Amino acid sequence: MSPIENTEIKKIDHLGIVAGLIDEIGIVEIINSKLGIDYCENIPSGILVKAILINRLGFASRPLYLFSQFFDDKGIKMLLGEDVERDYLNDDKIGRVMDKLYKYGFSNLFL
Repeated sequence: MSPIENTEIKKIDHLGIVAGLIDEIGIVEIINSKLGIDYCENIPSGILVKAILINRLGFASRPLYLFSQFFDDKGIKMLLGEDVERDYLNDDKIGRVMDKLYKYGFSNLFL
């Protein structure tokens, strides 16, 4: 079996630039420092917020329960990190992060 047969092709389109800008600004680190990191969770809140931003700037307008399907054909490892799996990006996790963001206060977070 040749290495080419095992090759998996994923696209990132313009989302690579978006992910790079999010990393450059440090949004993931800011959110993780403000909301804290729950080590029982598969991914920290900052990574999920990054996924939400990438999803919205990918011009997807689907319900939250279909959120993870957006990343089916995307290079999720390149966009979000090596440890992130598509199944970690679900509507339950989004709800928990949105609750944390609301409790912290959006104005407090972004000012």
